[in-house]
Amino acid sequence: MEAGLEAIVAARDGGPLLGRASLNARGAGPGFSVNLAHVKVDAETGKVDVLGFTAIQDAGKAIHPSYVEGQMQGGAVQGIGWALNEEYVYNADGVMENAGFLDYRMPVASDMPMIDTQIIEVPNPTHPYGVRGVGETPIVAPLAATANAVRDATGVRIHDLPLSPPNVLAALEAAHR
Repeated sequence: MEAGLEAIVAARDGGPLLGRASLNARGAGPGFSVNLAHVKVDAETGKVDVLGFTAIQDAGKAIHPSYVEGQMQGGAVQGIGWALNEEYVYNADGVMENAGFLDYRMPVASDMPMIDTQIIEVPNPTHPYGVRGVGETPIVAPLAATANAVRDATGVRIHDLPLSPPNVLAALEAAHR
């Protein structure tokens, strides 16, 4: 029979379709990144402004560098959003009070500086093209980089995210009592 003809015959006579495959892919390899954040903290309001941000990542072989850069920038913005603004707010009955985009604060373009990127290319020996994953790694480091930058700017270590104005202001006031 020709390839694919079995499925047509099986569908016509109601017989079962069976298939089997195996793959021994060793994966895209671990990703590595370093992020640097430069922030300004308003001590009177607790507002944190990101003045500069650099994302550096080993992408293995960057097959399409502009796509890799976009992944790094997008991950940085998402991570900064998690660090500074994003949180779920529930009332006493357990109902989410900020379920819509009007009340759930995500960063917009005017909140962010240009995200500088540096792609490091160390080919991954376990992948036929030498690539490493670049979709998830950029989201992790911005939270720590932003929190550390706020610590450097204020002298106060804040252990809970987000670093929203009310939370930062409360931490600053508590540290100066």
